[in-house]
Amino acid sequence: MPYKNLEDLPYLIKDELPPHAQDIWMKAYNNAYDEYADPRRRRNPEESRETVANKVAWAAVDVQYKKDPRTGKWVKKEQWGPTGAEPVRSTRR
Repeated sequence: MPYKNLEDLPYLIKDELPPHAQDIWMKAYNNAYDEYADPRRRRNPEESRETVANKVAWAAVDVQYKKDPRTGKWVKKEQWGPTGAEPVRSTRR
């Protein structure tokens, strides 16, 4: 079911993600929950509405955040170049 505010999120989400990432997760979950209400709109109609919304929400978080392998905490990604291999560094001063 959709979430009205960050306090309503599951414990795992509140415990794992920083507030901004929680907001991204909640908005993506709520949008996907509505968008994929009809099983025919899902890639796999066998999956539940909640499962699909959860996958979409985590994918949305993964766009701007990554889990630091050393600390296990979710951190904001740096600006990455086209290949994703090198950070983009500004030459402006």
